[in-house]
Amino acid sequence: MEERRLGPVVGLGTWRTFGGDATLARDVVDAAFDAGARLVDSSPMYGGAERSLAAALDGRRDDVAVATKIWTGSVDEGRAQYDAQLTWFGGRIEVEQVHNLVAWREHATWLELERDQGRVGRLGVTHYSPRAFDELAAAMRSGRFDTVQLPYNARERESERELLPLAAELGIAVIVMRPLAEGGLLSRRPSATELAPLRELGVETWPQALLKWALSDRRVDVAIPATRDPAHARENAAAGSPPWFGPEERALVERLAA
Repeated sequence: MEERRLGPVVGLGTWRTFGGDATLARDVVDAAFDAGARLVDSSPMYGGAERSLAAALDGRRDDVAVATKIWTGSVDEGRAQYDAQLTWFGGRIEVEQVHNLVAWREHATWLELERDQGRVGRLGVTHYSPRAFDELAAAMRSGRFDTVQLPYNARERESERELLPLAAELGIAVIVMRPLAEGGLLSRRPSATELAPLRELGVETWPQALLKWALSDRRVDVAIPATRDPAHARENAAAGSPPWFGPEERALVERLAA
């Protein structure tokens, strides 16, 4: 179902980044968006990130897709989180996700009504742990969600077994968290010589190679690397444009990441 696609594009994650620092948030958002990013992802779990993100989007909200989350076992608390998000983000949320499957059935019931009323564009569900992938697959099969957010990178590939094929089968858009393994794939960076075969495909740096690796999987719509460094945000966002990798280029990245 092609109409559910969001990308492929590099977005901007906000986990462990600027928190409540609105000035830093604006610097990072400006850099990412100047380089082509058009989706931001946040959550009530991320401290003050939602509020500072909203301040950073002042004046450019119409050009941005906001993906955020409900993170609580209580429907009443979930509605309070949602009401605050509507206030911060101009009365609408493009992608509202149930964070880490917490009370997903209960939240989906009232969020479906919000989607029907047009205040939410798409409903999504997320989880970071392979131990929860069976439940995540059940949520996907429920027919209640338009997007799924899951971990996927050249070293962390459990999603390939069931979730990515299932998303393709059901027409569910895929948002990739941890495309850089939360920095774990950056400790050893390949040399310029090792990356040379990727240069004609727009890759100048190892993070860009990792992001293009994820986005070159046709089942993936958005990758959301998180950073508090404007230069890194700009570099990451630049990887969200074609040309994409073929099997040989993806295999090269996998070897370099091993």
